[in-house]
Amino acid sequence: MGVRDRVRGCLLGGAIGDALGSPIEFQSLREIRREHGTEGITGYVTTWRGRSGLITDDTQMTLFTVEGLLRARAAHAGGPPGPGRAAYPYPEVVEPVRQAYLRWLDTQNHQAPPPADRPHRTGRLREEIWLYSRRAPGNACLSGLRQQFPGPSPLGVPGPVNPNSKGCGTVMRSAPFGLVALSGGAGPDPREAFEVAAACAQITHGHPTGYLAAGAFAAITAYLVAGEALEPAVHRALDLLAAYPAHDETSAALRAAVALAADGGAHSPERVESLGGAWVAEEALAIGVYCALVEPSVERALLLSVNHSGDSDSTGSVCGNLLGALHGTGVLPAAWLRPLEGRETIERLAAEPA
Repeated sequence: MGVRDRVRGCLLGGAIGDALGSPIEFQSLREIRREHGTEGITGYVTTWRGRSGLITDDTQMTLFTVEGLLRARAAHAGGPPGPGRAAYPYPEVVEPVRQAYLRWLDTQNHQAPPPADRPHRTGRLREEIWLYSRRAPGNACLSGLRQQFPGPSPLGVPGPVNPNSKGCGTVMRSAPFGLVALSGGAGPDPREAFEVAAACAQITHGHPTGYLAAGAFAAITAYLVAGEALEPAVHRALDLLAAYPAHDETSAALRAAVALAADGGAHSPERVESLGGAWVAEEALAIGVYCALVEPSVERALLLSVNHSGDSDSTGSVCGNLLGALHGTGVLPAAWLRPLEGRETIERLAAEPA
C-alpha cells in the first residue's frame, strides 16, 4: 500500500466518522438507543437539515489544516522548517496554518466568501460555498482565532491563547500534521509531526494537555503512514510524549485505551464511556484509539466510536483518521463514501500531501 492511499484513507475515514457521529453528538447513550434501537445508529442518519452524510467543523478544520501545511511546504521548499530560527519554533508552518484557520473562521462568520481584503483571504478552500456553514464549532477555536497570537510557548507550559482550554478541538483537526512531509523526506517525520501539531494547536488552545494530545495524534498518524501497526505506533508516540513536561494526562489516557483494548472484555458503549466523554483532547484521542484497536471490522469500529454519550463526531473523526491511515481507502464502506459531503474536495486535497 502506498503513502498516497494512506493519506487519502486518513482524510476520507475521518470525514466518514465525523459524518456518522454528527447527528448524535449531543445525545446521551440512552437517547441514542431510544431513538435508534439498542445497537444505536448503524449508518448515516438524517440531521436536522434533512440530509445525511454531512461533515462538521472537525472535517472543515482538518481540510484547512491540510491547506495551511501545503502552503507552508510550498513556500519553504528550499529548506526544512525547524526550531530556533525565529522567536518561536516552526514559524514557517505555524503562521500559514493560522492563516488557513482564519479562512476557516470566515466560513463560520459569513454566508459566502467575503472580499479578499486581508492577507489570509487567499486560497482555494475559501471559494467553496459548501464550506460556509456553521457545524457546531468549538468555542475555544472561535475565540482563539479572534485573539492575537504571539507564537507558541515551549512545549509543556501553558500557551498564550486560552491557556486553560484543552478541548478536543485540537485533536480533531491534527491528523494532517502526520500526513504532510514538511522536511522534504520520503514521508512525515513523527517527531516533527508531533512538535508542529502541538505548536499549531496552541493557536487556539493553550492547555498543555490539549496541545500535547494533538501532537501525540499527529505522531501516531505519521507512524501509521510509514507502515507501523496501530498499537506499536501508539507506544512509540508515548515514548515521544514522555520527553515533554505536562504529558501525564495524555500519556495516562493513551495507556488506559491500550489496556482496555487488551483486557479481553467485550467492547461496548459503556466501556467506551469509561474512557471519558471526549469533550477534552486526551479523552477524544483515547476513545478513537481504543475503538480502532479493539474492533477488527472498520465498519463496526467506526460505529463503536460514535455510539456513546460524548463528543461522537470528534471520536468518530479520530477513529476514522487512524483506520484510514492504517488500512488505506479500500476498507472504507462504499455506502458511506458515496454520499459523503465534500468528498470531491477531500479527494483533491488528499492527492497533494504525499
